Amino acid sequence: MAQVSQAKKRRFQLILIKPSHYDDDGYVIRWWRPMIPSNSLAALYGLAADCAERKVLGPDVAIDITAIDETNTRIDFPALLRRLGRHANFGMVALVGVQSNQYPRALDIARPFREAGIPVAIGGFHVSGCIAMLEGMAVDLDSCRRMGIAMFAGEAEGRLDTILQDAAGGRLEPVYNFMDDLPGIGGMPVPFLPKENVARTLGLSTSFDAGRGCPYQCSFCTIINVQGRKSRFRSADDVETLVRMNWAQGVHKFFITDDNFARNKEWEAIFDRLIELREKDRIPLGLMIQVDTLCHKIPNFIEKAKRAGVTRVFIGLENVNPDNLTSAKKNQNKITEYRKMLLAWKAQGIITLAGYILGFPADTPETIRRDIAIIQHELPIDVVEFFILTPLPGSEDRQKLWKSGVEMRADLNVYDVEHVCTAHPKMSREAWEGIYREAWRLYYSPEHMRTLLRRAAATGVPIGSLVKLLVSFATMVPLEKVHPLQSGLLRLKQPSERRPGLKQVHPLSFWPQYVWETLRKHVALAGTIVRLTATAYRISRDPASKTYMDQALMPVGDDEEETRDLFTKTAGGAAAVAHVKKVAALTHANPGRETARAGTRTRA
Repeated sequence: MAQVSQAKKRRFQLILIKPSHYDDDGYVIRWWRPMIPSNSLAALYGLAADCAERKVLGPDVAIDITAIDETNTRIDFPALLRRLGRHANFGMVALVGVQSNQYPRALDIARPFREAGIPVAIGGFHVSGCIAMLEGMAVDLDSCRRMGIAMFAGEAEGRLDTILQDAAGGRLEPVYNFMDDLPGIGGMPVPFLPKENVARTLGLSTSFDAGRGCPYQCSFCTIINVQGRKSRFRSADDVETLVRMNWAQGVHKFFITDDNFARNKEWEAIFDRLIELREKDRIPLGLMIQVDTLCHKIPNFIEKAKRAGVTRVFIGLENVNPDNLTSAKKNQNKITEYRKMLLAWKAQGIITLAGYILGFPADTPETIRRDIAIIQHELPIDVVEFFILTPLPGSEDRQKLWKSGVEMRADLNVYDVEHVCTAHPKMSREAWEGIYREAWRLYYSPEHMRTLLRRAAATGVPIGSLVKLLVSFATMVPLEKVHPLQSGLLRLKQPSERRPGLKQVHPLSFWPQYVWETLRKHVALAGTIVRLTATAYRISRDPASKTYMDQALMPVGDDEEETRDLFTKTAGGAAAVAHVKKVAALTHANPGRETARAGTRTRA
């Protein structure tokens, strides 16, 4: 009887695909080992595995799950179509976590499946952001309607059952809109990917979100309009579950994708649990988190981050000019706190990465060069990630321009924060993109990278880990013409994967050119590796390195406001200092003494 039941069991084929996007030459961006794992894919896989275990399609229907991250895996369309055909096309393709720059590629992926009659659904920041901020009719969503692709806006926790049941029953709806009903994530199935997927990332790392949503109002941000202003959290039990699931398959490095983990109200309980897993269970956790510029004011936050296994921290610095921060509604960033915050991380030997946006209204090439020099000399940041201010669908910036009828570039593929997508009041498109490329060369000059390695040796930052990051961030823009966060090890290309509408290159021309470019790039890459490794070796062997000191590492002192370019070179900086002094006078506080004490503590 059991054999009969097994023979009748149907198998629903669920294919989860995280699309990549096209480079400037029209080729899909894919690597042998990419740098960043996809949390969207992990989240959907975890939910889908739970649906399969609960048999949401009925007791006689199994769910086979295939997860594909196109940044590391070529999509074999014929093989997938054959598999679906063997099951009478009983299944669906879900395009997950699709960002605006990935949307054109997502449509191209969907096309052969739709032509074969396979149900396809698409979700992620582009669809959700357009429906939340642009009334659902803008930015090419009509392409989904014409192709019969179901659009999913919102989050899948508690909703994936319905999508799978509708797909299995042949009744997928055109739109599933849950933007006004964002679910809680505590107690839900946790993000997870099998090791065979995780092994395709650089460093065998995966990711999870401990919380979603952000209380701030940054006008360039899409998160607050897609994930909401009200934060939702996983519990420490949830986090322990996913850590143990991954450790069981030998994975122990995680990128916690919360836009601002410092504002996660469960941060301390989660850190305490991670500390216990590291110190008692001996799980060698390595974590990267994202925080704001005021995290150092939270008692014990940075110290517990270190004990929990945080080795890298990304900080949304965005700019050193308060006028620019105000224009973007990022008033929570206080430049008077930057040095104290960064020195606090340095005191724990944790690598600091900072996001920096180019193209605010007050920016010019000259002011950007000046501000980069200020950062290099006065702020103890290890890695700076430059971005072009971009009106992303889902952001307030985009909504305002759209409603005002301001011209923006139509090709969504360039909305990758590396290309100029609208006009600037003081810079031409050429000047803006030119200073973006120049910014990487300026910050990652050989001289400054030597300084960064000296600071690492003096503050206990792992110098070998920093070398790896510097290699990537110093080379990817000039060599590969992609942002380092989209980069990886060994760029892979196929002549058949060029964007539709562009001329297809004959294989006999394509492959020799590809081999030559790969060799040329890797010779240049090897040169950078050799030079940085040799410099790091000399610095690490020099006893004087332990006592190295420069302006950036100096403790915060009483004369900060009068002597540092950070506060004196912009009108906004002077105003910020004046405001701090006014508040101090009204509250009878001594800001100089307080900052001096804070600086001393961070260096203790």
